[in-house]
Amino acid sequence: MPGRVLLISANRCAIPERVFPLGLTFLHAALRQAGHECLWLDLLDQAEQLDRTLETFQPDFVGISLRNIDDVIIRRQQTFFDDLPSICAAIRRQKASRIILGGSGFTLFPTQLLEMSGADFGIVGEGESSLPQLLRRLEEGGSCEAIPGLVHRKDGRVVVNPSEVRPFEGGVTGVDRPASVVDRYRSATGVLNIQTQRGCPYRCCYCTYPIVEGRGHRRRSAELVAEEFAQLERMNVKYAFIVDSVFNSSARHVGEICEAILRRGVKISWGCFLRPQGLTADLMRLMSRAGLAHVEFGSDSFCDEVLQEYQKGFTFEDILHSTKLAREAGLDCCHFLIAGGPGETMASLRESFENARHLRDSTILAVAGMRIYPQTALYDRALAEGRIQPADDLLFPHYYLAPGLDKDAVFEALRAFAGLSSNWVVGDPAPAYTNLVERLRRRGVVGPLWSYFSVIQRLWPQGTDSSPIP
Repeated sequence: MPGRVLLISANRCAIPERVFPLGLTFLHAALRQAGHECLWLDLLDQAEQLDRTLETFQPDFVGISLRNIDDVIIRRQQTFFDDLPSICAAIRRQKASRIILGGSGFTLFPTQLLEMSGADFGIVGEGESSLPQLLRRLEEGGSCEAIPGLVHRKDGRVVVNPSEVRPFEGGVTGVDRPASVVDRYRSATGVLNIQTQRGCPYRCCYCTYPIVEGRGHRRRSAELVAEEFAQLERMNVKYAFIVDSVFNSSARHVGEICEAILRRGVKISWGCFLRPQGLTADLMRLMSRAGLAHVEFGSDSFCDEVLQEYQKGFTFEDILHSTKLAREAGLDCCHFLIAGGPGETMASLRESFENARHLRDSTILAVAGMRIYPQTALYDRALAEGRIQPADDLLFPHYYLAPGLDKDAVFEALRAFAGLSSNWVVGDPAPAYTNLVERLRRRGVVGPLWSYFSVIQRLWPQGTDSSPIP
């Protein structure tokens, strides 16, 4: 018979801001439809409530979602899996529940994380189908070994079953986002999130999206997505972020969703990741009319030679043109930059700086060094160059810097140029940024705040701690 399931979001990353645990929404819907009773526990706010929740809820199963492995900041290298063993141990002390791990972070390192945590099972990839199957087999006493994506122990070793790629329709209702959790994120950031598709066919050398979600796009219907926007509006949410790896993978998909939002009369503002290629003025204007306010471009470099080495599949001219279209549509936009990856030299970095002068009306968010993850093209390159060894445990952060580059020299070059360009934000956010975020949120500002930070830097270049908020 269906049981009680405690769903734990283990994410502790709150910088630059906390992110609503959207994956639990889809799991909650799938488990609810299978007849299970579910309760959420978000360790960002409720870590001290774990023992009491276990005692009062008495779960039969505990699902722990690990979203982030680390902060991908080379100078800090903060990891977010360290307390996983203690969480599992606390559960064992309180209740003989079966513990199942999942989430995007777990999918990247399933063997290591299952072993170190002492959990019973894990699921790589999507859990909406596999988790209910697993719980049913456990309840009935049947064999679990053939479940897609299951991570389990057999004959003294950890076995990872191939995951299953399924259509992504994922209908959810308001009850699948618990009101108490929504209230905390709404008060903290004003932002909740929506996913319109899964999968990524692009070949960025460092990227883990194809590992977590597969390479083929699986898109939700426009009406289903528009209904989720309407649900958020009924919850008094003012801003949504579309978390797709690339929202504009299909102009038709984007157009249908925007038209569905407009037909419903939803007034929520939203943001998304866009690929700086294949955009048109008409499509940008349509997105703007449907509520798009902020665009985040995964540009990574402003030098064509480096873009080619990063396997981005577009050029700086594409970046420039896409930025122009966004600004003409009245949209704020930013570009993420990864300095020092394959093909980078100090000369190519200077070329990026020169090209960035054409992007003064955009915010540039720059980091040094490229995090190496298994099963990526960057991993193969780093292995071939002797930067890493097959036995290296990449659960603990390893970074790639192109031959001849030093992380301190790259970082200082970024900082020096940023000192002349107030639209640049380099490295992990400074305390000034954190203070600014808190003050803006208290004023009721919702959505991404990188544009505010660059404005403040332009107006008060000596610092933002004591500057007034416009």
